[in-house]
Amino acid sequence: MVNENMTEKEQIAILIDQYTDLQRIKAAADKDKEIAYQIKATKAKLEAMGIVTEDLDI
Repeated sequence: MVNENMTEKEQIAILIDQYTDLQRIKAAADKDKEIAYQIKATKAKLEAMGIVTEDLDI
């Protein structure tokens, strides 16, 4: 998600979010449940910005 149109601080914030999300998954007792939560939260953020996520689902 990091691109050249973002400020350095925006890029850092996104990377910190990704890092903490991965740490949450790694530490989760129920990894599948945590991954499902992360997907749900990210999907909600994308849809709030007007991005349709249905075509992204596997």
